[in-house]
Amino acid sequence: MPLSQGDRLGPYEIIAPIGAGGMGEVYKARDPRLDRIVAIKVSKTEFGERFEREAKAIAALNHPHICQIYDVGPNYLVMEFVEGEPISSPLPGPEALRLAIQIAGALEEAHAKGITHRDLKPANILNTAKGVKLLDFGLAKMNMPAASGPAASSDDTLSMALTEPGMVVGTVAYMSPEQAQGLPVDARSDIFSFGAVLYEMLSGRRAFRGPTPIATITAVVKEEPAPVDASPVMRRIVGRCLAKQAAQRFQTMNEVKAALEQIALDRETPRPSIAVLPFANMSGDKEQEYFSDGLAEEIINMLAHIPGLRVIARTSAFAFKGQNTDVRRIAEALGVTHILEGSVRKAGNRVRVTGQLITAHDGSHIWSERFDRDMQDVFAIQDEIAGAIASALKMQLTPDSTVPRHTPPLPAYEALLKARHYLQKWTPEALTRSQQCCQETIRLDPKFALAYSELGLLYFAMATENQIPARETSDRMEEAARMALQIDQSHGEAHAVLALVAVLDYNWIEAGRQFVLAMACEPISSPVRHFYSLFYLAPLGRMPEAFAQIELALREDPLNPMLRLAPAMYLLGAGDPAGEALMLSILELNEHFWIPMLWLSAFYQSRGRTQQALTFAESAYALVPGAIGQVAGVLKRSGERTRAEALRALLGSGDAYGAPAQLLAYHMACDELDMAAGWLEKAIEQRDTRAPWLMPHLFGPVFTASPHWPRLARMMNLPNSAVSSLG
Repeated sequence: MPLSQGDRLGPYEIIAPIGAGGMGEVYKARDPRLDRIVAIKVSKTEFGERFEREAKAIAALNHPHICQIYDVGPNYLVMEFVEGEPISSPLPGPEALRLAIQIAGALEEAHAKGITHRDLKPANILNTAKGVKLLDFGLAKMNMPAASGPAASSDDTLSMALTEPGMVVGTVAYMSPEQAQGLPVDARSDIFSFGAVLYEMLSGRRAFRGPTPIATITAVVKEEPAPVDASPVMRRIVGRCLAKQAAQRFQTMNEVKAALEQIALDRETPRPSIAVLPFANMSGDKEQEYFSDGLAEEIINMLAHIPGLRVIARTSAFAFKGQNTDVRRIAEALGVTHILEGSVRKAGNRVRVTGQLITAHDGSHIWSERFDRDMQDVFAIQDEIAGAIASALKMQLTPDSTVPRHTPPLPAYEALLKARHYLQKWTPEALTRSQQCCQETIRLDPKFALAYSELGLLYFAMATENQIPARETSDRMEEAARMALQIDQSHGEAHAVLALVAVLDYNWIEAGRQFVLAMACEPISSPVRHFYSLFYLAPLGRMPEAFAQIELALREDPLNPMLRLAPAMYLLGAGDPAGEALMLSILELNEHFWIPMLWLSAFYQSRGRTQQALTFAESAYALVPGAIGQVAGVLKRSGERTRAEALRALLGSGDAYGAPAQLLAYHMACDELDMAAGWLEKAIEQRDTRAPWLMPHLFGPVFTASPHWPRLARMMNLPNSAVSSLG
């Protein structure tokens, strides 16, 4: 029977009801002995199992952001009375960050005592004048010996959430996938729930929504929420908390809190950052440009070893090459505090290198030096420049960057610089030249581990551009990576190459193992993050992580067109029109970049905007033959059958390596899904690098929602969770 004002419960005087739920009622009361206002939670039954569990859970905790327990009665708990409201949303970024750190600290304390909350949601987090208070440990799981009292099973939690009025959708919307499926849970389940709460704090909407509890559970288990509107690093944290697989989340609340606190620290003290511009070639010989570019790139690689220094990657730093742009404008575009520029004059066996370190906000020089040396001293020059910059910024190089490293003979080093120079052009001819230069590097220095790993990545690029069949590529890649690891067992890029070898074989377990090894080697290069995101995470349907890796790569390489392309592809691949604006913005940076043209053509065709689809398809085909299937299909849909059939005839029987990809695009543009499925099957048999994600998603979710997709996905050994999340 409900209590009223003036009633007594033990020694306590009831003041007013606060709320009620499936387990009991909560009242505001006064303890006349101490003249203290308290909250009393009264059980509907005689001090049941859940009440006993909650009492023990709260009593074990002592934290400023966890509601305290004062007393226990036969069927009630007496707790701290908290003046506050459930956290609201959306909140400004700084306020959401402040409260999130406090919530993370409270959960960290609970987990340290072996307690999993299991019912974290906005209603159980009060925002007070002194910060948050975490409430309601009635569903807590205590990892204690059996004598301490049994804990509720996940099935109990789910059953109650589905049957008790007022708790239905509100509870399941914040459950982890394992909890929603009645599987065993641990602290990582709270991390998922925390991610759902943080998502809502930032966006003002639930991460997982459905009209019924079952629909909401389905969303929790299978669907990915739209990216939250927050900073890239905050989106990464939310995405990692909300990973479907517990092993892919943060593993402890301590890690979560540390990541959030780092954001707060970065806001208080902006992280030093630098862009190394391509060194001007003063030699008068255009062919020497590879050397000046390579010298700048080597300095970039060395500076990446300075802890706390954000170093812009080559692609973005070199985007202003030859434009004579003011360094302050460059710094603003790249978001850096410092710029390093320089020049190289190479004559015979002598080299002159100059360098200037510039403060971005006013263009002032804080360090400059000129080096006149023999060519054999070029590596010492790189070391001196990196050390001088670290000293000027009052930072230190890490020990691994100062220990003696492999010094290749000068001709081998120059050959590697040429290989990188050609790779940046990304044309069939340039890739072939790059391959030749890599092989020349290895011939001149068989102990140069970096040359082997770069050759392995180059082979993968050539397979993607249909220059070498994937099965042949796989053997070459593995041989190159194994050679690199024989020389240096901690070579991260070599592990990335082996991961891509496993991807070509659709061995996702081995690919994941190798990528873990690659990602453990600091600093992680933006190409490794890109390959990890596009060729591993995306095919497995782990889209929050795929987005997060690209965002991290873009922090170091913000103008890299391939990196900027990935999130646009992910959005269009999911049928989100927001990807259109991103694709168009990439073309504004590089009007000759054919890949965005191809995606935009497919996007417009899927929405019946045939003329726009044809315009972009024609533009792409004028740049590369790889757009032939798309342009032929759109021509056929637009009524130009004669020209369409002529282009289709160029693809012949489709047996050539890479031809099935073109024929898939052709039949998708013609809205011939069954025929397209047959060609994707042939592409899978060819081990086309684009088959697991790029090809089935080019036209949005149309293909992956078709009856053909589960069978084709199984041909690529994609796990059931990936098939369901993608389809």
